[in-house]
Amino acid sequence: MTAPPYARIVEDIRRRIADGRLRPGDRVPSTRQLARDWEVALATAAKALTVLAQDGVVVAEPRVGTIVAETRGGRARRAPVPSGDDLTRDRIVAAAVEIADADGLAELTMRGVAGRLGVATMSLYRHVGGKDDLVMLMIDHVIREFPLPDPPPDGWRARLETAARVQWAGYRTHPWMARVTSLTRPLPSASLIAHTEWVMRTLEGSPLDPMSKMHVHTLLFSFVQGLAANIEMEQRAQAATGLTADEWMSSREGELQALAQSGRLTAFTGVIEELGGEFDLDLDRLFAFGLDALLDGLAGLVEGR
Repeated sequence: MTAPPYARIVEDIRRRIADGRLRPGDRVPSTRQLARDWEVALATAAKALTVLAQDGVVVAEPRVGTIVAETRGGRARRAPVPSGDDLTRDRIVAAAVEIADADGLAELTMRGVAGRLGVATMSLYRHVGGKDDLVMLMIDHVIREFPLPDPPPDGWRARLETAARVQWAGYRTHPWMARVTSLTRPLPSASLIAHTEWVMRTLEGSPLDPMSKMHVHTLLFSFVQGLAANIEMEQRAQAATGLTADEWMSSREGELQALAQSGRLTAFTGVIEELGGEFDLDLDRLFAFGLDALLDGLAGLVEGR
């Protein structure tokens, strides 16, 4: 009987370790890379890494990724299983963030976190209430990595720009956050509310009424979050298609040329020709451009002009 796909991945990685192609301390392929190489779902690739972790063949190294475990006597040494005292909420949250950063929030499961830590899944529930509770803790954890400055800069514009840039840095590092920090269903997170408080304090003494102050905050947040959502969307698209954004555009080159030559898009075609035939979308540059334009537009309102 043919082995299931995840088992074949497990066997392949074991074989690479046995023949020396992967040595202790070497990074093993990520979930996304395995999914592309084996043409399997992300969940299947994640299961393979979880099995290897549970068997002590690989271990998760913070800010590095999954690596081959150290060996003893020529055999992989199982990573020590945290005791009840060693397993803490902070360790659980950190492991969950590593999974979401590497594979996306859709691949985050309590079982996957337990596998990464080498513990039983049920042991996690002594520290977190479930996945929803865990995601909330993850948000607070990563936002603390990007604190708002104290004291704040002088002037309303510098303060709003600082808040936007801090948020952008957080989304850039942890793209999965854009999926859970909803505009219409805001999370009751102390770390997120701190940004609201920052904007409200910035606008104290301005001629804006309370509703307008909330609108300023909401517009600033939605601009950053909406643009950042494209980072995570691109990661999912690459995992699903195996193509980078440039490769995908190249695969559509014929269709785009046909549209350009149709004679119906003269203004668009003219701009592309002025750009030298192509447009390189840089999200960081677009963020800076859009933020300046947004703050320019708010200046008259905030300053009462």
